[in-house]
Parts: sequence; structure tokens; C-alpha cells
Amino acid sequence: MPKHEFKFVDLVNLLEKAKGQTLGEADVNNVFYKTISNPKVTGIAGDVVEQSILKYPPDNKQDVDLVVDGVDTELKTTGLKRVKRGDFAFDAKEPVSVTAVSPEKIVDEEFDYSKLWHKLENILFVYYLYDSDKTVPAAEYASFPIQDYQFHKFSDDDKRILQNDWEIVRDFIRKVNSEEENPLSRYPEISKLREKMMFMDTAPKYPNLPRFRLRRSVVSTIIKEHFGKDFELLQGSNKFCSYEELYKILRDFAKNQKGKNITHIAQSLNIVLKRNLSGVVNKSVAERVLTAAFGAESGKLRDIEVFAKIGIIPKTITLSSKGFRTEDTKLDAIDFVEWADMSIKFEESSVYNYFANHSMLFSVFQEPHAKSPLEENVFLGFKRLSFDDEFIYKHVKPTWDRVRELVNNNELTVGEKLTKYGDSIVNKSGTRMEATNFPKSKDYVVFIRGSAQDSTKKTYTINGLNMYPQQFWIKGKVLVEMLSKIEFI
Repeated sequence: MPKHEFKFVDLVNLLEKAKGQTLGEADVNNVFYKTISNPKVTGIAGDVVEQSILKYPPDNKQDVDLVVDGVDTELKTTGLKRVKRGDFAFDAKEPVSVTAVSPEKIVDEEFDYSKLWHKLENILFVYYLYDSDKTVPAAEYASFPIQDYQFHKFSDDDKRILQNDWEIVRDFIRKVNSEEENPLSRYPEISKLREKMMFMDTAPKYPNLPRFRLRRSVVSTIIKEHFGKDFELLQGSNKFCSYEELYKILRDFAKNQKGKNITHIAQSLNIVLKRNLSGVVNKSVAERVLTAAFGAESGKLRDIEVFAKIGIIPKTITLSSKGFRTEDTKLDAIDFVEWADMSIKFEESSVYNYFANHSMLFSVFQEPHAKSPLEENVFLGFKRLSFDDEFIYKHVKPTWDRVRELVNNNELTVGEKLTKYGDSIVNKSGTRMEATNFPKSKDYVVFIRGSAQDSTKKTYTINGLNMYPQQFWIKGKVLVEMLSKIEFI
């Protein structure tokens, strides 16, 4: 049993007293002193919580941290990052590491009695605000405020998903051990299991001993719920705890709707086709069709709890009547403060996390003829796309590197966009179009493009240059090629 025993009421009193203080103010035992000689020491926030707030000495034991009124409880000191857009204030700063993947032990375990579940069954999250847009040395954590705390228990549905994730790893190791004379040679493949896992992944990669981690999207959803966001819960037969169960729901829906156009599908599902002032149907109808496949009232996947946790990104792709691409696909906004911060490694970046720890669920449509309106496009089915390391390092990292070079070497330019004949291009608003020298689609698979609803307002300023908000995109031709190699769900 762990040594650190607390009564619930006493523990809450300690945490309430610390809430609102900075980590430095709460550090009555001078834990930050060690950052003088070791400015890159990791885990300083957790050390302050343990040694100065809860006042117990350093402990490297692998067991759970606390016993609260007789209940084993794992302590996780977790950083929050401000959300720059969206409806709730915080996301998780990073995934939450739980426990080591121990091949010699896991093969003999069952989930309910596993080391992993022992640590996940009862969790005390202590949240601090990582109140900086850039990476800071350990000593500067002293200025970060302790935001709140939370005693968390996973629901039965969540537990089933965690169990399935854990069994994917355990069963792989069992299989390798039974088939290989040298099973260690296959253990690096554990990192590739992430695309089969919903709530967890593993890191780092072999030969370093990996650990189970709660995905950042899981922790972010827990945080948002704690701070007041209401997510929709799936009901009855629309629940799932594995990708195979998810695929079955999608296959059943596609079986009934394949070959029908958006107008027909919308009518059958009582979905109102919203139009703009010009009478054009809003593209959001495609995601509304997707959520309807799960009997959900919400029109957005991110508002359904389980989808928010597994981090699936809904996307729609429309093929031409001949099966070719119709347009490039916009992915996510760029945080230029982070991209320009040379202290951040690529593997620690938000863009790496976007590609490595999310998958995309595509609703695939096809135009019946050239320039057909959106509502006439025909539904073909669903495909799920994950990005492997080869794609990430071949196509994402070069874009990341080039943007950093341009920003940090003051080589970024903004110039007038011209036709091939050298003439100015004018927007509907009457302003002349401009272009940066960020990576373009003619040279990069993942490229940068700016966009804004109002072309007269340039809300970004980078190196003194005014421009539209910038996003990273993926070339439509390449995306269609990748999806063509994937079977419909």
C-alpha cells in the first residue's frame, strides 16, 4: 500500500488553500531551488504539488500515489492551455502518462486487476495553467497559477473503451511472444497500434520502454466537462467501445444511404438544408448527416462526448464525376508563436500532434456532373484515414521546417498576387489579393494558405507583416490518392 494516506476532507482543505496561488507561492518547501542547477528538469509542477502542497517526500514507487479515505487514488498534476478559439477556455497541455507497458507482466494480467486500471480507476487531477505561448524553463513554472482540482472516475462506457485499448496491446504482445523466437524484435510495432486505440496511445518508441498515455483529446474533454461544457452522450445501440463497433454503425448507415443525394438523405433524416443569402447550401450538412448516423441531436462530432475523446476529425471530400479531386482540404489553424519557437521540437508541436494522434473520418460524396450544386452530390460511404510516421516526416515536417526558417530568418514576404499575365487580382470587396511566400501546393503536399470571411480585415501580424489567418492544408490530389487505397468502412 502507498504511504501517503489522507482523509478526504483534509485533502480537499489542502487543495482549496492552494487553489488560486501560483506554483511558486504554494512552494513552501522550496522545490523550485533545484531548477537553478537544472533549468530543464521535468515534472516540477507535480513535485510542488506533492512536496509542498500535500507535503510528502519524493517517491519513485510505481504504485498509486495516495490513499484517500481508504481508496487508492492516482495523482496527476496536469497543465492547461488556453483555447484560442472555440467555446471553452482550456485544453490539456499534453497527454497524461499513466504507467509502463511491461511485456513481461502484462501478458499474465486481466484488465480489472491490471496495473493500468489500478492507476486509472480513481484519479485526482490538479490543474495548473501553463500561462505562456512558448516553452519556458522549469523555474518560470513558478508564475503559473493552480487553477483547480478534480476527483475523476471514468464511466462504465469509458472503462470498456480503455479495456479494449489495453487488450489490443496485451494481445499483440501475447501473440508476438508465442510466434517469435526473439519477440523483442517485434516490440517496436507497439507504437503502430495507436491507430487501433481510442482513448490511449503509447510513447516513447522502443528501444525506450513505452508507457500507456491518455490521449490529449481525452484529457481535454475531461477538462472541458469539469469547467462546465455539456457533451451529448450516445444512447443504446449507438454506443461503441472499439473501432470495429464504430465501423458497424457506419456500415449500417451507409448501406441504407449509399447512392442517394444529400437532398434525399436530409429529407429522410429530417435535416433542414440551411442556405446562405445566395441560396447555396451550407457545407455543414455533411457533418450533420454523419452525426445523424449515431442518432445524435448535435450537428457537430466534437459535441458528442465519445468523439471528442477519441479525437476523430470529421471531413467531407467530394469527388468529381470522374473520380478526381474537386478541391484541396483545409485542416487546422497555425499557432505561429509555437511554430516559430525554436526550443520546441517537432514531436512536441501541435501540428505533429494533429497528424500523429488524430484520425480523419471522411464522408465521401461524388458530383453527378460538373459544377453540380452541393445538395445533388451523391453519398458513397465513409473512410477513415490515419497518418503514419512516413507521411508525417516526409510531408508535414518539411512544411514546419520551412515556415520556421522564413519566420526566424526574417525571410517572410507578402506581395501582390498576380495572374500569369502579370495583372492584379481583385477581390469582390475591391481589395487587391496578396500572397505570402509560405509553402505552396505546387511544391508541398502539406502547404499554407490564408483565408478570412472578410477580405478587408487582416487580423494576423507576423514579423510586422499584416495578413489573413493562416491554415495548413493537404493537397487534394494526394488526399484522393491516399483514400483510393483505403476500403470503404
